[in-house]
Amino acid sequence: MACNITTGRTEPCKDSVGGLTKVYFVNFEDFDPSDVDFVSNSDSIDTITPASTSITAFQYDLKGTSSFEQTITSSRENGTTFYDQALNLTFKKLDAETHDEIALLVAARPHVFIEDNNGNIFAAGLEYGMDVNGGTIVTGAAMGDLSGYTLTLQGMEKKPANFLSQDLTSTGITVSATQIDA
Repeated sequence: MACNITTGRTEPCKDSVGGLTKVYFVNFEDFDPSDVDFVSNSDSIDTITPASTSITAFQYDLKGTSSFEQTITSSRENGTTFYDQALNLTFKKLDAETHDEIALLVAARPHVFIEDNNGNIFAAGLEYGMDVNGGTIVTGAAMGDLSGYTLTLQGMEKKPANFLSQDLTSTGITVSATQIDA
């Protein structure tokens, strides 16, 4: 396998912002990574063909301190490279419905689509899924403290999280209209 660099990169404009706006969870069994069609000559996802009758994503709206980070781990000695994907989510306000959904999410291994404040959508845990490996359910101590949930999800993948070439519904995924109104 050739590992040759194919292009350079200019210094980009200062027109990008940080932060996440939405996260979409898809049950792990709903599609197989081999059902993903990529844009020609790119790792961007064009379409996803469902393993069953359809793929449903469950949307969680975000605002504030949620983040997504990928750490590259590469070893010349072992000849290995992988990408450690870390998704940190904060959901404000405690309620019984969210409590139940968090318990299901903690036990699951979903594929996660992450939309940032620049309109990019990334597919994290595309091949192996993501696992919740930590978090809190917190009432806060002072009046201005968080009363809600924090979750940390981790995925380890062979490639960095893929960009979607279009919006989520155009790839073949249906976004559920059902959301908890806390």
